[in-house]
Amino acid sequence: MSRADAVPVLMYHHVSPNPGLVTVSPETFDAHMHWLAREGWHALRAEEFAGFLAGKPVPKKSVLITFDDGYLDNWVYAHPVLQRYGLTSLLFTISGWIGDGEVRAVAGQGRALPETPDHNACKQAVTDGRTDQVMMRWSEIEAARAAGTFEFHSHTHSHARWDKLCTSREEKREKLAADLAAARDTLQRRLGAVSDHLCWPQGYFDDDYREVARAAGFSHFYTVDKHINTIRTDRELIGRVVTKDRRDNWLAQRMWIYSRPRLGALYLALRGK
Repeated sequence: MSRADAVPVLMYHHVSPNPGLVTVSPETFDAHMHWLAREGWHALRAEEFAGFLAGKPVPKKSVLITFDDGYLDNWVYAHPVLQRYGLTSLLFTISGWIGDGEVRAVAGQGRALPETPDHNACKQAVTDGRTDQVMMRWSEIEAARAAGTFEFHSHTHSHARWDKLCTSREEKREKLAADLAAARDTLQRRLGAVSDHLCWPQGYFDDDYREVARAAGFSHFYTVDKHINTIRTDRELIGRVVTKDRRDNWLAQRMWIYSRPRLGALYLALRGK
């Protein structure tokens, strides 16, 4: 087996017909996943990716598909596409925003679909306490896990930026520790397992964040920084590619660049990353 020298990590948030920030349309997402499947890319699971960072071989065309937050549109529009192409992804869920209820319709079933607001409307709904209108439910999480389209990992319990909300370093560390403990407890209780993979809210982290997260049992940290992920990558500094709502050759170009360490390093150097 030829082995990957680098693994691109794609970052999605919303897959929705309502355009806005950090959103790709269902048509674009379908085009992205169709291209990956057609070109023979292997979508890694978290355990496989962790093995790669530890020096274990993975197929040459390996990719990690990730989602942040766990919005309802991930279930309605992304889940059926991933299922159609036999791909899996990592979803970093904000465990404190997930509620209970019946499984809602997904695209392609011929049923009326729930509304999937744009990013700003989703943020407002969360602020107003209407998270169930815009976030996945535990029933949908369980269904997606059973189908193999999503693995669920932690994006903290509250998505709070404690560095902004606290008045002292000690308070920041205490609040973050409690937040991570609640996230781990919730995932363990609801899903029967919790991994050591963590995605930082809003991409922010500092030395305190990393130290507290290590103590909480996390060891793989996902950033919003652009890095070429190789076996030499610090597992606390996993880089990701911010996806765009483009259906031309944008994805093919990014996969070419981020799967080649030397080319990718040159590309990022030229862009000042």
